[in-house]
Amino acid sequence: MGPNRQIFSAMKYLSFLTQLGLSIITPILLCILGAVWLQNKFQLGGWVLIVGIILGVGGGCSAFYQFYQFIQREEQREKERKEEEKEP
Repeated sequence: MGPNRQIFSAMKYLSFLTQLGLSIITPILLCILGAVWLQNKFQLGGWVLIVGIILGVGGGCSAFYQFYQFIQREEQREKERKEEEKEP
């Protein structure tokens, strides 16, 4: 593996980590902001914020699971590609 290929691989995994972080934090923040808005708009109690946090964490976990499946598929493809390169 040449230096250019190593740099490309490192950049690819860095972009994956960035995507993962954004995919996890975005639903949490949006659900919390939506819950605060609902609480202020309709004078609801603090339970709305708890529901918003739970829904946001659920969305973040779902995004993490989908990302995990994607990484597993990528690793399988990489393993198959390496096996094909080894065979004459």
